Amino acid sequence: MLENFNPIEEISGDLSKGLLLLCDHARNTLPAGYGTLGLPQSELQRHIGYDIGAEALTRGLAERLGVPAILTTYSRLLIDPNRGEDDPTLIRQLYDGTIIPGNYPLSAAERTSRRDRFYRPYHDRIAECLGEFAGIGVVPAVLAIHSMTDRWNGQQRPWHFSVLWDSDRRFAGPLMEGLRAIGDLTIGENEPYDGALEGDTLYRHCTLAGLSHALLEVRQDLVREDDQIGEWVTRLAPVIVKVNALPHNHVIQKHDSRTARMARPAVKRN
Repeated sequence: MLENFNPIEEISGDLSKGLLLLCDHARNTLPAGYGTLGLPQSELQRHIGYDIGAEALTRGLAERLGVPAILTTYSRLLIDPNRGEDDPTLIRQLYDGTIIPGNYPLSAAERTSRRDRFYRPYHDRIAECLGEFAGIGVVPAVLAIHSMTDRWNGQQRPWHFSVLWDSDRRFAGPLMEGLRAIGDLTIGENEPYDGALEGDTLYRHCTLAGLSHALLEVRQDLVREDDQIGEWVTRLAPVIVKVNALPHNHVIQKHDSRTARMARPAVKRN
């Protein structure tokens, strides 16, 4: 039953550490009543259904760092929490060559129902959690964990990790420096996606509020197995701790997104 489906999962942590982890596309689960949206199960196992490995990496980092995390529990094909409510890709009818039968046609009533049952509770809880930080006098930084398919159009993607940012580079810049200092990684910046997506999760909760933030994309072939994830948690955690310790990441500072976007080339965001 939809009434018994919780669209979010939370991992508790120490708010005084000043860091919140988010995972927008943690699972490929669909609530009872939606079936598989008319898709073969194999399609839900692809990157179109969720961010492979992102949930386990988020969990591992939250536990290692002792910080809170908020994750979705439903497939991005149901409704994409990392889009603005008026974004045409909020509920996709076609994704990477796959038609989503359960999303076409889609009535206005069904669109509203998905928004109210799944999308808004996630964003409401993020806002509440950020309010809890404020309640103890802490200005948090926010790190969103995503994963990108390792191959696109038949080509292997060269980046092990990529850091996405819009107008505020306070967390993203040092994070890239720390990742590059590991020494054996190729790190992208706003590749293959652009961090400037008006209305997405970080724009809504961080850019507009002046909170320091970044989006970390990990290539999916690096986080398919538990032992891989454990290794990356071990390697990433010290970098994130060091970046989060920078005082400038815990000060409210608003940036002009439109001006910043004009200063750098845009990259397609999928």
